[in-house]
Amino acid sequence: MFLILLNNRLHLAPIQSPQKILDLGCGTGIWCMDMSDEHPGAEITGIDLSPIQPSFTPPNCKFEIDDITSPWTYPPSSFDLINIRSLYGSIANWPALYAEIYDHLQPGGYLHQLEMSIQFKSDDGTLTPDHVLSQWSDVFHEASDKFGKSFFEVWNLSTYVRNQGFVDVVEEVYKVPVNGWPADPHMKELGRWNFLHCSQGAEGWGLFLLTRVMGWSPTEAQVFIAKFRNGLKERKVHAYFEVVTFHARKPGA
Repeated sequence: MFLILLNNRLHLAPIQSPQKILDLGCGTGIWCMDMSDEHPGAEITGIDLSPIQPSFTPPNCKFEIDDITSPWTYPPSSFDLINIRSLYGSIANWPALYAEIYDHLQPGGYLHQLEMSIQFKSDDGTLTPDHVLSQWSDVFHEASDKFGKSFFEVWNLSTYVRNQGFVDVVEEVYKVPVNGWPADPHMKELGRWNFLHCSQGAEGWGLFLLTRVMGWSPTEAQVFIAKFRNGLKERKVHAYFEVVTFHARKPGA
């Protein structure tokens, strides 16, 4: 979905030949492996809390299990590109993370980040405040506040990056439809992938926050998730959410 969104690019940072690349919260490792193929002369490291990465990887790609919110153990100025994709809801203190990133980028190195807003919207009024997609946004914004890792932070991140001392900050906001409702072929394809993303991801995103944080019963949570999945299918509701990308440079060489 993100490859389609970025027109088949893995990132938007204006760096020509990165040599040491770090991916924070790498998940399955797919971005790292794609970057390894694209930059065979670079060394790519992916970090995640969960050991879900494949053991068979390109020779210039490695994975480490670690918590990026703990103090980093890499030497300063170790990397010339650091990537973040979809860490929304995982970080309690973004400025502290950006301080680590700043210290561990080489002068002239780049941070690239892509995050999703969970606020469903429509531009034509077809998404009403009482629709299940609107309710979903409201409930999970409340849950994230209670959990101490607010989803609203997506709109503050580029400000934190500037405050840290990064320069040449370029931010882009994209609309991603929730299903194939748009007439435009590119947006329609994006929406079809996003429908798969949302419908398959809903239970994984929802159960912990709804039961442990909001205090719902498992049955109440499952019913809400089922209603959400049905709401995603409605073509007459022209819903989308926004994806924010930005890249920023550490001053220097």
